[in-house]
Amino acid sequence: MHIPDGYLSAPVLIGCGAVSICALFIAGRKMGGSVDQAQVPAMGIIAAFIFAAQMINFPIAGGTSGHVLGGVLSAVLVGPEAGVLIMSVVLIVQALLFGDGGLLSLGANILNMALIGAWGGFLIFRALKKLLRNDVVALGIASWLSVVLPASACAIELSLSGTVALSVALPLMAGIHAIIGIGEAIVTVVAISFVRRVRPEIALRG
Repeated sequence: MHIPDGYLSAPVLIGCGAVSICALFIAGRKMGGSVDQAQVPAMGIIAAFIFAAQMINFPIAGGTSGHVLGGVLSAVLVGPEAGVLIMSVVLIVQALLFGDGGLLSLGANILNMALIGAWGGFLIFRALKKLLRNDVVALGIASWLSVVLPASACAIELSLSGTVALSVALPLMAGIHAIIGIGEAIVTVVAISFVRRVRPEIALRG
């Protein structure tokens, strides 16, 4: 769901960019100097995994692409703030080195995939975990929504920019990513289960 340059209007670009910059500032402040040194290698491994997973994508109407995200996976393993920063770094590298998403559109892509996908997905996971009292089910639902909600936000941004009608973009983006979200949920649950089995001392955030 990377949005290339030229698809969003100036007001949408500015608005998304402002929100993303503020959120990244808050995430950085919350992390501060409290990052555990043992957490740094984990963040690198997660970033590499997400980077590779997101490179497998396919085009969707309106100039965007579909792929898995990995936002909830990163957030529950290293925390939502770290998850947001990991996702943002991945998106910046993809835009700079591979042209996957535009440079001017970085604010919108970070808003959709890092903030809504990782931070929003984490909040959903935490709420569902308390409500359902089942980590696996909560993780699966949150992972699925962490793909569908950013895709829907992407469709809304394209519509607000006059690029494509919402009646066209929203069903396509949400519908296709609802299917992709199933894969996201499976990958996330399997990956977290594996981590908990080989490293039982690692506690899930949330």
